Amino acid sequence: MENGSDSRPCGEGGAPAAQKATITEGAARIAFPSANEVFYNPVQEFNRDLTCAVITEFARIQLEAKGIQIKVPGEKNLQKVVVNLMEQEEENVEVKEDANLAPGDQPQTAAVGEICEEGLRVLEGLAASGLRSIRFALEVPGLRSVVANDASAQAVELIRHNVLLNDVAHIVQPSQADARMLMYQHQKASERFDVIDLDPYGSPATFLDAAVQAVSDGGLLCVTCTDMAVLAGNNGETCYSKYGAMALKSRACHEMALRIVLHSLDLRANCYQRFVVPLLSISADFYVRVFVRVFVGQAKVKASASKQALVFQCVGCGAFYLQRLGKASGDPSGRVKFSAACGPPVAPECEHCGQRYQLGGPMWAEPIHDLDFVNRVLEAVSTNPSRFHTSERIQGVLSVVTEELPDVPLYYTLDQLSSTIHCNTPRLLQLRSALLHAGFRVSLSHACKNAVKTDAPPLALWDIMRCWEKECPVKRERLSKSSPAFHILTVEPRLKANFTIREDANPSSRQRGLKRFQANPEANWGPRPRARPGGKVASAGLEERRRLLQNKRKEPAEDLTRRTARLKSFPCKRFKEGTCQRGDQCCYSHSPTETVVSTDVPVTDHPYNQNQNSPGPRGAAELGVD
Repeated sequence: MENGSDSRPCGEGGAPAAQKATITEGAARIAFPSANEVFYNPVQEFNRDLTCAVITEFARIQLEAKGIQIKVPGEKNLQKVVVNLMEQEEENVEVKEDANLAPGDQPQTAAVGEICEEGLRVLEGLAASGLRSIRFALEVPGLRSVVANDASAQAVELIRHNVLLNDVAHIVQPSQADARMLMYQHQKASERFDVIDLDPYGSPATFLDAAVQAVSDGGLLCVTCTDMAVLAGNNGETCYSKYGAMALKSRACHEMALRIVLHSLDLRANCYQRFVVPLLSISADFYVRVFVRVFVGQAKVKASASKQALVFQCVGCGAFYLQRLGKASGDPSGRVKFSAACGPPVAPECEHCGQRYQLGGPMWAEPIHDLDFVNRVLEAVSTNPSRFHTSERIQGVLSVVTEELPDVPLYYTLDQLSSTIHCNTPRLLQLRSALLHAGFRVSLSHACKNAVKTDAPPLALWDIMRCWEKECPVKRERLSKSSPAFHILTVEPRLKANFTIREDANPSSRQRGLKRFQANPEANWGPRPRARPGGKVASAGLEERRRLLQNKRKEPAEDLTRRTARLKSFPCKRFKEGTCQRGDQCCYSHSPTETVVSTDVPVTDHPYNQNQNSPGPRGAAELGVD
């Protein structure tokens, strides 16, 4: 990505006239005003590259059914090399046959930058600068038209400028309208779009109802959600108001966010006798991205209830169980009967730790990827790596996606399992090998580096962790009798775990060292500020002020003298046991009589409620946790 800027003042009205920055991404060159008037985030280049790759394969599938072949830059020469090396004789025969064909019998092709009359009609509902739409026109073959829409007059003026700058005015059509009204105006079957791309600032919830109506039968819907605080469980009530589901705080929150978005899409589509089929669902950086096809079918809409599930998650050990909303059963005649599911699958208290369950969802419980389609995209990117700047990351992420267990929703994590029973964390290969030795399936997840996605029930998983604890013992006397660790470790394992490393425990993507989980690309990366009319770019002084004010809202550190006096009001536990060797240097009281805790000292400051390795003050969120 190359950035350039002009220091002259910004003109009024119209395209960026004076002060501007030119950005190159993919095959597009985009001019931006230096002020924050139009939104742009360079971190989402991976999102845009992946979208171009997905739409290219979707166009290939759609146009192959019409007898049209697409030409992707960089693919033709690669295919020739493969043919010349492996199938020379067959190529010679095909060339002779093609030479005898009449000009009208030549296979129809669609190239990048050319209008294909039978191609795809694409809508980018929130185009901002038009970068994504222009990249579609310059990098994706088989397009009939691309509508770059935005409600902002400044953004639409910038889109027109960038369309002319890239010479794609014959394909890209700028539009200024409310994205919802524009999609509602294209509900007729003849006016629907084949591809709709929604990448809003924050939640796309307000656009989903219009989107599922404006996409054609079998069309592609691409949706980005950046409101991860809502989808990850920080505000469950807000998540319900936007997506119709309660999100839970858990280690698998990113995959649960994907499944909640898919549930919301399918729920809205069902209102119009439509249903969704996920092609690819990705959790990356600070957002989630889903690619789904929307089909019309009243009979298949009836099966949607059996595709959704509620989640029962233990607040103590984190064990989770799924409860389907509906049930689909077949009779001998081949007919499918739908009915309400029976449940719940759990007792009022967790059988492993005795704690309560939280109820989340409903969420999508079916596979979130179409592995055949994912393999097509992966193969296309692998054979033409120079096409995208983020090809390595796309290959790594899609490789992990192909290794995921498609029929196992959600996952556990290594640190979650070990921290629950306060033991050392096993190596990833050790735990995966133990599950494989026990006869269960296990895989990674693209959404979390330490994920353990397995079809093993929680009982078997905790038996394996009990066996691991015997190899790395925990001091039982230090465990509270009400803690989940005490309840789990007091039960003897019925399964004898084998932690010998197996060859198939190490996934292929890990062995090849692919770029599966991206490191932070730059300082202060993440969601950018929302674009504002006449917005100002952050100055160097403002950035420095933000850096200096970080963490200033936290409570100041306690005075050393006051802290020493406060700790002396508590008796030393080790002195009572006769094992304290600090003498007068001990920060606690060595008085032979029982010391009464002062009423001036808060109960939450008692040292027994604190970490022994850190006797200082702690956050309120950590108090009372065993």
